[in-house]
Parts: sequence; C-alpha cells; structure tokens
Amino acid sequence: MQNLIAFIKRLRYFIVFLALQFFALSMYVSYMSAPKSSYFTTASFIAGNLFEIRHAISQHFNLEKNNHALQKENIALRKSSSLFLYNKTGAETKVIDSVYAQQYDYIPGTILNATTTKRNNFFTLDIGAIHGIKRGMGVFSSNGVVGIIHNVSDHFSVVKSVLTKNINIDVLISEVGVSGMLKWDGVNANIGSISGVSNDIAVPKGSKVITRGGSGIFPRGINVGTIKNTETIEGEASWHIDIAFSQKYAALENVYVVKNLFLDEFKQIQNQ
Repeated sequence: MQNLIAFIKRLRYFIVFLALQFFALSMYVSYMSAPKSSYFTTASFIAGNLFEIRHAISQHFNLEKNNHALQKENIALRKSSSLFLYNKTGAETKVIDSVYAQQYDYIPGTILNATTTKRNNFFTLDIGAIHGIKRGMGVFSSNGVVGIIHNVSDHFSVVKSVLTKNINIDVLISEVGVSGMLKWDGVNANIGSISGVSNDIAVPKGSKVITRGGSGIFPRGINVGTIKNTETIEGEASWHIDIAFSQKYAALENVYVVKNLFLDEFKQIQNQ
C-alpha cells in the first residue's frame, strides 16, 4: 500500500495534467459543433468497421453450417417441384401431398478432393454407404449436372464426373425437344458436347440443355448448359454440338446425390 501511495505521489503532476486535458477536451467537443460532429462521425466509422469485421469473422466460422442448411432447404424445395414427382393419374395434374407421389430423394454432400485437368476426372465426397449412397446414382449441384457415383465405401464415395471419357448422360435440347448423349473431349473443362442429333434439325445457339431422365439416374430438367456452337460432321447426318457447361467444376464444393425411389421397377420393366 505504501508503495502504491509513493508511486501516485511521484506521478501526481502528470495525473493532474491528464485529468485537466481530458476535461478541456470534453468541454471543447461538447460545446463546439464542428469538433463534436467530427468526433461522433469518427467514432461511428470506427465502430461500424469493427462490427463489419466481427460480422465477417462470424460468417466465416458459420459458413459450413449455413451451407448445410441451404442444402436441406433446396432438397425440400426440389421434393415439392412437379419436375421431381411421379404423375400417378396420367393427366397433367400436380400431386404434392401424397408421399407415394415422391419419385426422387436427395442426399447432400461435400467434395473433399477433385480433379479437373486430367482426361478422366473424379470427385471424392464425404458421404458413403451408411448415408444411402450406391454405385450408379446421379450427382448434381445447384448449377447443373455433375456426374455419376463410381465407387462407394462406408463413409466416402467417388464420383465419375462429366469431365470423363464416355460419361454418356442422356440430355435434352429443350427449345427443340431433341435428345442426345453428353460427351467430353478432354480439352476444356468448361465445354462439353452432344452426340446423336440429326443435322436436319435446326439447333439454335444459346438453347438450353437439360437432363432427359431416360435412364432413371437423373430426374428430367436438371440444368446441363447452353448450346455454344454447331458444326456438320463430314460423311455423317448428325451435328457436332458444343455446349458451355452451366457448372464451373473447378469451383464446385457442395452437391446432391439423386436417389430414384422407383429405379428398381424402372430397370425391371426395361429388362423385360
């Protein structure tokens, strides 16, 4: 205690000086409008920046949680869309309420590892057999088609992406109602092609390409890309069609795996 009193005595003139300076500054800011305005503007600016930094940090740590929440919300929306429901009546009616009308279910996943620069590219997902994943299931993102499940372990799975040789996903050029097979030549990760389209059908540039749903792997209507260019193939009666993929695969993180609830029945009737 004596040491504290001695310390205060040594600094008493400096402490009195600081107190007088603080008092003078407070009176100056309180009674002069320009300094007062400048003070509060500066304080607000600093506080605003601090809140913005805190918000950015909070968003960063909550990013994964928010992404999973958005995936679940997207799944709920897709389940209620008429594109992903089975029409039981044969007429063009929209059936939503019955659980038996639901044809597709979706399992959200995150990409752990990916390649996009090889001739055959694969994505590794953080979901596997214990999550309901099976070989042959379709995979897509919020922007477009991604690929097909190739290998599965208990906790992980590998996707054969559209950036592989002989991916063979059936697609539809929606503007003209013509179907073909999706291909990739191994050159540009942003450009694919469609084979099997007759060149006696005009295919406008910019036409939208979607999944056809004929194989039962994907529902009809998932985005694939847009027509970029068409060229005639010498000696053949078909187009060579380039498409710009709707998904930038190098920046892909979150995906959905498609589960067709009627797939066994679909395959059985086709085999018969």
